[in-house]
Amino acid sequence: MSFAQYPEYKTSGVEWLGEVPAHWEVSRLRFNARLNPPKSEIRGLGSDKEVSFIPMDAVGENGSLQLERTRLLGDVLAGYTYFRDGDVAIAKITPCFENGKAAVMRGLRSGIGFGSTELTVLRANPAQTSARYLFLIATSKAFRSLGQSEMYGAGGQKRVPDDFIRNFAVPWPPEEEQRKIAAFLDHETAKIDALIDEQKRLIELLKEKRQAVISNAVTKGLDPDAPMKDSGVEWLGKVPAHWGIGRLRWYAAIQGGIAKGKDYEEKDTVTRPYLRVANVQDGHLNLSEIKEIAVLRQEVRRYTLRYGDVLMNEGGDNDKLGRGTVWRSEIRGCLHQNHVFAIRPGPRLMPDWLAMFTQTSPARAYFFIHSKQSTNLASISSTNVMACPLPIPSADEQRRTIDAVRRHVESIDEMIGETARSITLLQERRSALISAAVTGKIDVRDRRPRESEAGRSEDTPATESA
Repeated sequence: MSFAQYPEYKTSGVEWLGEVPAHWEVSRLRFNARLNPPKSEIRGLGSDKEVSFIPMDAVGENGSLQLERTRLLGDVLAGYTYFRDGDVAIAKITPCFENGKAAVMRGLRSGIGFGSTELTVLRANPAQTSARYLFLIATSKAFRSLGQSEMYGAGGQKRVPDDFIRNFAVPWPPEEEQRKIAAFLDHETAKIDALIDEQKRLIELLKEKRQAVISNAVTKGLDPDAPMKDSGVEWLGKVPAHWGIGRLRWYAAIQGGIAKGKDYEEKDTVTRPYLRVANVQDGHLNLSEIKEIAVLRQEVRRYTLRYGDVLMNEGGDNDKLGRGTVWRSEIRGCLHQNHVFAIRPGPRLMPDWLAMFTQTSPARAYFFIHSKQSTNLASISSTNVMACPLPIPSADEQRRTIDAVRRHVESIDEMIGETARSITLLQERRSALISAAVTGKIDVRDRRPRESEAGRSEDTPATESA
């Protein structure tokens, strides 16, 4: 899809913006919108008033909003960010800001909402712009990339300062033109969002297939004609007749990890890298951020991981419970936190067999049944982990099954990776299209959507129109 440009441009006076349509005006965001309106405007409402509660996870990356949660006004008036219907809320903390978490507040209980303090609120001046147009500016590629460069703080606590948002230079078209741009972008981004949703559903299906492949191989074997027997374990069902069934403690030992927050003042300590729950993913490790911890010199050996240890998470969200993978000494001298178990298999149990078993549906069922549940969290004890029954074929059959599953899973993982990359490209295209429209790089005033264009994945508006 290609777009026309405006017939006449002028210099904007803003380096990153360059030229803008000749009839547009450039001014800072603060002149067309109010930042973080004060709570004093609802001072007269009673503390028992029910209002919407919007934590960060209720704000989507495509403008969606979850409105299921409510609180009493008296419980949220202090310590939370205030907004009302028609306001635009923007995530200011990394990585939510870069990912485009923002939404127009609509349908709030009593017309009022409170949410995460990591949200910045913009209220449109109705004489100059609209909430919808402000939202488009806040989710444009230019706004997000420039805001990212202005972030302050360290690591995962970087935030976009209010002054950046307040002083962000925006080229403003006339109000009627703003409405046309918004209507066009609503239509085009809806098509892109539909494609993204399709790709996300495909990834979920591929993940389900991946788990089914692993579950079937590790609990039923590779030979579909092999005689079967009752495992004696209700959630495991039948297994090949020549396989053994035993508690994990019969085939492996468990090593607990180091607890954070110990007082080692004036003691002989050393600093070592260590793994956290966030590092142990389902079937792989995420080593993008490795933290360090102080440990007594004489306890280093006790908490150090060894090649072939199977890492399993003690808890967290239900999807993190018991998930594991094999440690292959990726980081020298690495320790592990006490919320990550290190299972050390003996000669009859291959590490990869155990790691694959933790990914099966029966294993997930066992971990869930034997976990301690609290609000949105779960944990399992080392005793229950080691009491888990698992099927044990011969070492040779374990090896053959591992190799076969690995080949099959690698092809599925490649498809998942390709699909994830296509989602990234679609998201980039969406952001670039918004940027091109709200900065005047393309002229969409007379653009009429054609039904034949709906769902076309080959559209490349940002490249062809810039």
